[in-house]
Amino acid sequence: MTHIIILFFATFSAAFMATVPPGLLNMNAAKTSVEKGKLNGIVFSLGVSSMIMVQAYVAVLISKFLYRNPEVIDLLLKIALVVFAFFAVFFFVTAKRNKTQKIKQVNVSKKNSFYKGVLLAALNLLTIPYYSGLNAMWNEAGWIKFEAKDITTFVVAAGAGTFSVLYLYTFYFDKLETKTNRFSKNSNYILSALMLVLLVITLIRIFYR
Repeated sequence: MTHIIILFFATFSAAFMATVPPGLLNMNAAKTSVEKGKLNGIVFSLGVSSMIMVQAYVAVLISKFLYRNPEVIDLLLKIALVVFAFFAVFFFVTAKRNKTQKIKQVNVSKKNSFYKGVLLAALNLLTIPYYSGLNAMWNEAGWIKFEAKDITTFVVAAGAGTFSVLYLYTFYFDKLETKTNRFSKNSNYILSALMLVLLVITLIRIFYR
C-alpha cells in the first residue's frame, strides 16, 4: 500500500509541475474562464485532464510492452534518458527566451468546452513520451508493478495533477496575469532542473545495470 501512496504523489507532482508553465492548455483554461465563466473553464479542464489520462494509459502500455521483453529493458531506460534530456533542454531554452505567454485564440462555447479541451490535449504530442519516461523511472524505483491498481493510480494521479493546475489557472489567473513572464521563467527553470535530476538518476541506473 505504501508504494501506491508514493506512486500517486510522485506522479501527481510530476503532472502538476509539467502543467505549471503557461502554455496552450492552461492559458486556454484561463481564457475560457474569463470569457465564458468559471464553470465552463472547469468543464474545459476536465476535458483536458480526461485526455491526459488516456495518454498516460497509452504511455503505461508502451512501457509495459517494453518491460516484458527483457532484451529491451535497457532500451526502455535509454528512451527515458532521451526524454528527460530533451525536456531538460526544452524547459531551459523556454526559460531563456523569457517571452510573455499570450492566450491563443480558441473559440469555446459552453456546449463544446469539454470536447475542445480533449482536442487541444490530444494535439500535445509530448505527453506520451513524458509519461513513458516517468513510468520507466517509477518502475525501476519499484513504485509501479504494472498491476491494475498501480496503473489506475498512475493514470488518475496524472489526470488529477493536470486538473489541479488548470483549476488554479481557471480561478486565479487574473491575480497572476501581471506576473506571468517571471512566473513562466522561474517555473521552466525548476522543470529543467527536475528533468536534469531524473536524467542523472537514469544514467546511474543504466551504469549499474
